[in-house]
Amino acid sequence: MFQHFKNIDTAFKHVRLFSFLLIAGSVLMVCFCIYKSYELVDRAQNRVHILYNGKVMEAFASDRKTNLPVELRDHIKTFHEDFFTLVPDDKQIQENITKALYLADGSAKTAYDNLQEAGYFNNLVSANINQQVTVDSIRLELGSYPYAFTCFATEKLIRTTSTVTRKLVTQGKVIDLKSESDHNPHGFLIQGWEILQNNDVTTKSEQP
Repeated sequence: MFQHFKNIDTAFKHVRLFSFLLIAGSVLMVCFCIYKSYELVDRAQNRVHILYNGKVMEAFASDRKTNLPVELRDHIKTFHEDFFTLVPDDKQIQENITKALYLADGSAKTAYDNLQEAGYFNNLVSANINQQVTVDSIRLELGSYPYAFTCFATEKLIRTTSTVTRKLVTQGKVIDLKSESDHNPHGFLIQGWEILQNNDVTTKSEQP
């Protein structure tokens, strides 16, 4: 009799252990399925289709952190090109400077006001000077926020009789505005911008 009850108790323990293992396995399987489902949804959200020349092409969206250096450099490059690439036309100068000022804080406006007071832009117009800038390189410091940068560029002042080449070096910091606009497509803002160097390097005379 006692042996019979002992066998029943042992069998019950085995069944209970098996049930616990089955339940644990089922929970793990459900958790794994949920995880893979979220992973699949995330991949689907990052997958986009582009219509190019009548053909549908698949592309993948990437995290902004992946493209951060590229976006920062393009923002800084665009700002310098708008601020320094000018033709001898008052309206065009104002349009370019206005576009540049959307990309930076009051430090850029202060630099513009100082040049305006010094008659710099009037001299460009009166002397019929085309000013062009080429950004050579941009050094970024991504280890801390705001992101500090140093921009190295070549500036040319083109007259009918000569071309003056200048070395341009500026620095500042960039913050993330967390929002984009038509005037600021990357959603960054340059702060504390200053010109470190803007010196003549060579002067080339143009032959008549």
